[in-house]
Amino acid sequence: MLGGTTEASRLAQTLAVAGRDAVFSYAGRTNRPALQPLPQRQGGFGGVAGLVAYLKAEAISHVVDATHPFAAQMSAHAVRACAEAGVALAAFERAPWQMQDGDIWLRVPDMAGAVAALPRRAARVFLAIGKQNLEVFAACPQHHYLLRLVDAPEVPLPLPLNTVVVARGPFDAGSDKRLMQDHAITHVVAKNAGGTGAEAKLIAARELALPIVMIDRPWVPERRILTRVEEVMAWLEHC
Repeated sequence: MLGGTTEASRLAQTLAVAGRDAVFSYAGRTNRPALQPLPQRQGGFGGVAGLVAYLKAEAISHVVDATHPFAAQMSAHAVRACAEAGVALAAFERAPWQMQDGDIWLRVPDMAGAVAALPRRAARVFLAIGKQNLEVFAACPQHHYLLRLVDAPEVPLPLPLNTVVVARGPFDAGSDKRLMQDHAITHVVAKNAGGTGAEAKLIAARELALPIVMIDRPWVPERRILTRVEEVMAWLEHC
């Protein structure tokens, strides 16, 4: 299993209880990933060729891609590698968020679109995108950016005005509302990751009537998509 999401952890627990022979692979983006009830590996594979070699060496029969919806490169590599190695592949993917009454969304296709969507005047932005792609927002140095990261930054951030909060989710709407109020946030930038683990910020922004710049999911090659743990387990039994 290619993991890293709340859903991946839930599936790992189910696989462990069922006694399935499985391994949980982390990309290695965090220093202290959550422990799983399965054997774990951490780090990249070395591209498509490296993943093919791993699948063959470990005699892998099925791959479940339960990575973050924005881990497009890893997902694309999984599609190509599984096709080359003759391994069955399914994505365990949560549905994207949908606008609700009271939401103020500006949907953009990518990070560059998110930068362009921010106001020219100085704003206080909750940049809820993790630690990747921060350099893109350096094009708007007039804003003060609030970042919530799993690990403290090891190098200076490319944003001259920033506040970093180190915390690991899932979060609740009340805490996120207080966080935004305490930092006088005026705008939120978020990836449309879907699921419940990171939804609190959307609820908080709705209650505070704050605009959200919502980044659409990147394109990934076509593959089988499953949305529930039960569907994944059934696929593993009958594929």
